[in-house]
Amino acid sequence: MNGFIPISKPVINEEEMKAIEEVLYSGMLTQGEAVKRFEDAFSLYLGVKNSIACSNGTVALDLVLKALGFRQGDEAISPAFTFIATGNAILYQGSKPVFADVDPRTFNIDPEDLKEKITPKTKAVIGVHLYGQPFDLKEVQQICEDHHLALIEDCAQAHGAEYNGRKVGGFGNGCFSFYPTKNMTTAEGGMITTNDDQLATKLRLMRNHGDTGKYNHVMLGYNYRMTNIQGSIGLVQLKKLDQFNQKRIENAEFFNRNLKKDGIDTPFKDSRVRHVYNQYVVRVEDSFCSSREMLMDYLVSKGIGCAVHYPMPVYRQPLYRRLGLDQTVCPVAEDVSRRVMSLPVHPSLSREDLEYIVKTVNCFEA
Repeated sequence: MNGFIPISKPVINEEEMKAIEEVLYSGMLTQGEAVKRFEDAFSLYLGVKNSIACSNGTVALDLVLKALGFRQGDEAISPAFTFIATGNAILYQGSKPVFADVDPRTFNIDPEDLKEKITPKTKAVIGVHLYGQPFDLKEVQQICEDHHLALIEDCAQAHGAEYNGRKVGGFGNGCFSFYPTKNMTTAEGGMITTNDDQLATKLRLMRNHGDTGKYNHVMLGYNYRMTNIQGSIGLVQLKKLDQFNQKRIENAEFFNRNLKKDGIDTPFKDSRVRHVYNQYVVRVEDSFCSSREMLMDYLVSKGIGCAVHYPMPVYRQPLYRRLGLDQTVCPVAEDVSRRVMSLPVHPSLSREDLEYIVKTVNCFEA
């Protein structure tokens, strides 16, 4: 091991630098041909009809909800255990986020609890493919069809992940993030994927001030564009995505075989999915639970980055408590949030790094 092992690390090299340089020399820096080529390549990769690039993953969620016509009084159901952006995008519409509990093994949205949270005000379900593992798309898709609800896939951590051999992002309306910690990056940036041509047309207008061209603004829109610089990076990164994901999977499998510390459970993987391990998340059990922070301090002192994704259910965040949205308690989300801990799994890890992480964790004494 050489130096500190970070919890995440984007893989950027000369190909990305050259792509950026070409855009800079062209003088065409904002949304243009590079973005269009990235969108087309992304659609081909996922097997979807439309990809609409935007400025980040949160904007992707916001735009989809706006395009679906969300307004005050509407409700959307999302998992209680996820990054706050999923719930915030619902708040942006003046709508109400309703939180469903999660599966204790995958930490993804629990279809049974989801069904219990549906009301006449529910318009959509936002499922999150947490840590790179697809949620139960078969069950959730059926629930949405039965209740005439829109299905939104939060794919921020799941680029290239698959459910029954089919890539996520094409089951409903997909929302991707290209933040530097993701499986591929454009520094910042997002993408919406959909097979609904009418919705795609609306989304393209909305991300650019409702402009059809030549300053002809036909609807209220926003400045949610992606730049050509980001698009050029995305084109290069997309070509490497399968390689990146394979390395993440191999790193995760090494940990699964070799982490032997009592009280630390390795991740469960659904047999129907291709899990791409945006995060490698272990579960700290009762015999160890009070020592999670001690373990993290120990790892950092040994030069190993680690993190908690996420330390509380979304409804426990101060913002949501002030809004009075913490009335529903999700017991599994409460339990999971005090047990999970992420270890480095990114593609830049060497075999020496992997062995050092395993040895260090296995030698820990509370």
